[in-house]
Amino acid sequence: MAAIRRQVKMPFYNPTFRWMLEIGMFVLRQESELILKSRWVAPELLVDAGFKFQWTDLDKTLADLI
Repeated sequence: MAAIRRQVKMPFYNPTFRWMLEIGMFVLRQESELILKSRWVAPELLVDAGFKFQWTDLDKTLADLI
């Protein structure tokens, strides 16, 4: 989130509480766990298979998107 705030030049943010996410996810008919739980993903299988990532730096990727 800090990287996204840097790119959109937002120095601060209002914290989002779990209950707020629960309401939003209910409206969207999605599971809040998709947002609330972190997932660490290691790309070793893809890299070993020869996959080349085009974007490897989050800040550069977000700058390109914005």
